[in-house]
Amino acid sequence: MILLFDADSLVFASCCRQKNLPDELPFYTKLEDCITKFDEQFMKIVNDLEEKYDIEKIITFNGCKGNFRKLITRNYKANRKKQELPPLLHDMHQYVKDTYDSKFAFGIETDDVVARYWYTLSQEFGRDNVMIISIDKDYKQFPCLMYNYHPKHKIVLDITEQESLYNFYEQMIMGDTADNVNYFRGKGKAFAKNYFVNCKTKYQYTKMLYKLFKQQYKSKAREKYIECYSLLKLRTN
Repeated sequence: MILLFDADSLVFASCCRQKNLPDELPFYTKLEDCITKFDEQFMKIVNDLEEKYDIEKIITFNGCKGNFRKLITRNYKANRKKQELPPLLHDMHQYVKDTYDSKFAFGIETDDVVARYWYTLSQEFGRDNVMIISIDKDYKQFPCLMYNYHPKHKIVLDITEQESLYNFYEQMIMGDTADNVNYFRGKGKAFAKNYFVNCKTKYQYTKMLYKLFKQQYKSKAREKYIECYSLLKLRTN
């Protein structure tokens, strides 16, 4: 099994500490503390998987710079502008790049890089021999093996072609609150499930979704559809 480890969330979490008193800082101030936390959690995740799978290789990803999606619309991730970042976040990203020989790129996001590797390696070795490690729901748009290591989940998802197709078009309706992407406010899982009830093929999903964009955006439907698709679709080429 080849593991593709999206480490962005783990890097961020490694910079955070539990507050025991109200006036305590929520972030570590010593890099050594961040490193210790990251290494321990990283190895715990890998060790848990090694109990069930024969791990041949681990490829780590983190710390991409720049983002073409912010050129599509200024609203993309605009909700994060006031978010306080850990003071050692940059140093931790650099530590992981240096220590784990992680992959990163400029102009795209980490999950785009992971998506490219997943597509290439699954074509070469078979999708059952490649697993994405992440808590990011965006990867559910692929028919992949995905390990969600969050303590409340710790589950390997085996996503089928049909499920991945539905997941992406559902997200086009639901949006992504974390990235400030929402083209149909008030429409969620229940609406999407009912709306796509008769859809099986990509053509059927596309036709139904574009119909919804026409209802919502009238003459700007095509523009908004392309915009939404470009923001949510991970790049595999």
